[in-house]
Amino acid sequence: MDLVTLGRTLGFSFAAGVNLYATVAILGLAARYGWVDLPPQFQTFNNPVIIGTALVLYLVEFFADKIPYFDTVWDMLHTAIRPLGGALIAVTTLGDASPGVEGLVALLGGTVAAGSHLTKTSTRAVANTSPEPASNWALSFGEDVFVVGLGYLALAHPIAALLVSGVLLIVIVVFAAVIVRTVRRWFSRRRVAAAT
Repeated sequence: MDLVTLGRTLGFSFAAGVNLYATVAILGLAARYGWVDLPPQFQTFNNPVIIGTALVLYLVEFFADKIPYFDTVWDMLHTAIRPLGGALIAVTTLGDASPGVEGLVALLGGTVAAGSHLTKTSTRAVANTSPEPASNWALSFGEDVFVVGLGYLALAHPIAALLVSGVLLIVIVVFAAVIVRTVRRWFSRRRVAAAT
């Protein structure tokens, strides 16, 4: 796998974890209208049914994402869907490869999509605790812009998409490690306090 393919794979998988339907719509529209010169495997998304379904589901998600607490339910329902979509997109961007490589790329795409999905879901759950809806709306619009921007990078500048996705994955891992460490310290303090 070359860096261009890896950039597209990581970029689209990361974007799929945030908004699968927008990512599929971008892929389909780019393949249909030739926005950039894409390898032939991207023609998989050049199907009016796939593009239309993705656009309709994107519109549903666009509004569902703006309703506090309902967005959390929506995200929970997509906990399996987005990583699977990320895995399928990753395998598709790969093109012809051995079954072993396809399996590894599917795991990579699914893991990246799961990471971005869980980050989005937990961030939105925290935002729902604020009494005003503006933070929720701002996050939702920001996610939409981010997915379109990362999709554009993955299409037109895959190396930049690789760098952006790589940096964001490192940030996610660092924050996850800090959160785990903080929770462990909190529980150990509670155990010590309960023992005394």
